Amino acid sequence: MTVLNQNDNAMFKDYNYNIFGAVDALKKEFGQQFSISNSVREQHTSTTTVHQPELPDGVVFASSKEDVQKTVKICNDFGCPIIPFGAGSSLEGHLNANFGGISIDMNNLNKIIEVHPEDSTVIVQPGVTREQLNTYLRDTGLFFPIDPGANASIGGMTATRASGTNAVRYGTMKDNVISLEVVMPNGEIIKTASRAKKSSAGYDLTRLIVGSEGTLGVITEITLKLYGIPEEIGAGRCTFPSVKDATDAVIMTIQAGIPVARIELLDVAQVKAVNNYSKLNLPESPLLLLEFHGSKSSVKEQSELFNEISKDFDADNFEWTSNIEERNKLWKARHDVYYAVKACRPEAEYIATDVCVPISRLSECIMDTIEDMEKNSLFGPIVGHVGDGNFHVQLLIDPKSQKEVEVANGFLERLAHRAIRMDGTCTGEHGVGQGKKQYLIDELGPTVNFMKLIKNELDPKGIMNPGKIL
Repeated sequence: MTVLNQNDNAMFKDYNYNIFGAVDALKKEFGQQFSISNSVREQHTSTTTVHQPELPDGVVFASSKEDVQKTVKICNDFGCPIIPFGAGSSLEGHLNANFGGISIDMNNLNKIIEVHPEDSTVIVQPGVTREQLNTYLRDTGLFFPIDPGANASIGGMTATRASGTNAVRYGTMKDNVISLEVVMPNGEIIKTASRAKKSSAGYDLTRLIVGSEGTLGVITEITLKLYGIPEEIGAGRCTFPSVKDATDAVIMTIQAGIPVARIELLDVAQVKAVNNYSKLNLPESPLLLLEFHGSKSSVKEQSELFNEISKDFDADNFEWTSNIEERNKLWKARHDVYYAVKACRPEAEYIATDVCVPISRLSECIMDTIEDMEKNSLFGPIVGHVGDGNFHVQLLIDPKSQKEVEVANGFLERLAHRAIRMDGTCTGEHGVGQGKKQYLIDELGPTVNFMKLIKNELDPKGIMNPGKIL
């Protein structure tokens, strides 16, 4: 990943894109549902990322899967790039139109189509957000657990294989998507699976589309797993002398089989930032935030077991509560880490990156990363979903300082390679997008060639979000 420079897109340079022809045809087809306004185009690119925005040539505001299908067919006929757009919260340049083209705004496809409480499943359109879904489900006694922090759209979460704070217990999007309806690059609509909980019928196309970042098709319906709302939810916190002590306590907790729902690590820099921004008085030491789900007795038992484990690693200030106001206050502080870090240096550019390693290597990876930042005078608080080995570094740099940019670029490269050397991945949940394509090759080697074969076979004209992943 580079901070200010875009990556080479050699794979797509030979395609003969005809954007003007597609724009004219879309104007005739959609009228006021299609816009080439500069202000609208500026809203449909990567605005929450350090990657320089690259605007689409037009935006279709789809209101049905038929609208999506018409758009894809027109773009396929003319050979015009397509970039699906949801909440716009992705971090690796996924939404940039680096070859121009058409953005398909999916926000009006925001209906919850069917809830099947007996099966614990729901079918939604891609524009539904996770908060909208859980508000709708509240009276059913069910909820959808994937929580990436932002109020992202379910379509975007599926396309980027999102994860988040609950992944240690409930898994990621790949574990919770049962079936998809997808408009393929030729305009054909397919369904990847039935609503059955398991199947041995054919290739697992659902998992192929999940995490494909819009490069293989446009998702128009998602069937999801749901879970029962726990009788009791308890939140806990404790501090440790070092990051190693905190991560070792996490490893022991996982090995002991304690079904913790969330385990989040905040390093000292992140705790200080949260204290200042959220007006808390957390001890300024490495901090674990935890959440326990279950019956009243099981939540109490889980918290007591964790407390005993944490003492073996010199933990201090262990507190837990099932009071909803106190719990929400604690987790709101966790979800506000972006704003807390930004407030530390408001004039600086914010660069968020993530890696994931086997949990046995987590402490080593984090400590080496902190040492790397200290050695290079970089400021980057760390927060991690440590139950599954994933952590985020939030750098603040001055984009006008060439020296800072070069130092940050070097650090980001070392971080990705550090994780890969530890048999981890260059991205646990942000995705590849534009920013991490070169590391995908380092991580997977010849496997990337087979990804290219799949991409070329399904999308021979290279119109689906070109320049991302590959």
